Amino acid sequence: MKNIFEKLKAGELVPLNDPEFSEIDAVVNRTLALSPALNAATGTDEVRVKLSEIIGSPLHETTTIFAPFYTNFGRFIEIGEHVFINHACSFLEMGGIVLENHVLIGPKVNLITENHPLDPVARRGILCKPILIKRNAWIGAGATILPGVTIGENAVVAAGAVVSKNVPGNTVVGGIPAKVIRTIP
Repeated sequence: MKNIFEKLKAGELVPLNDPEFSEIDAVVNRTLALSPALNAATGTDEVRVKLSEIIGSPLHETTTIFAPFYTNFGRFIEIGEHVFINHACSFLEMGGIVLENHVLIGPKVNLITENHPLDPVARRGILCKPILIKRNAWIGAGATILPGVTIGENAVVAAGAVVSKNVPGNTVVGGIPAKVIRTIP
C-alpha cells in the first residue's frame, strides 16, 4: 500500500478527504514557516542554505538562487550543480521537479506539477505529474511549465511561453501553447 507521498509522485488522485492528507499539510506548514527566512536572506549563500533546509538536501555551492523564491511543498525538489534560478520563481512540486546540471531559470518562471480533476465532485483532489528539466536547458522569463513536461537537453523555452508538452532537446519553443520555433545546431 502506497503512502500519500508515493501516491503524489505516482500521479494518483489524492482526494482532500484522504486519511493521510494531514501529512501533506504538515510538510506545507513547515515549508511556509521556513520560507520567510529564505526570502529575507541577504546573500546567495544564505539563500542556498535556507532552501537546502526546505528541500531536505544540500544544494551544491555552484548553484545560485535569487530570492524571492516560492514553493508550497519543498520536499520533492532536486537541483543539480551550476544551476541558476532568478528572482520570483514559483515551484509547485508535489509531483517532483528535477533540474539537472547547468540549467538556467529566468525570473518569474512557474514550474507547476499539480493539477485537479475536471470532475466537479473530485476537483478538490490533487493530481500530480513530475517536471524534468534536462542538462543545459534555459527557461526564459515568465515561462510556465505544466505538469508532466520534460524539457530536453540544451533546449530553450522563450520568455512567456506556456509549455504543456515535452520539448525536444536542442530546440527553441515559444508561444501559448509552446511550439518548436527552431532547432539549435
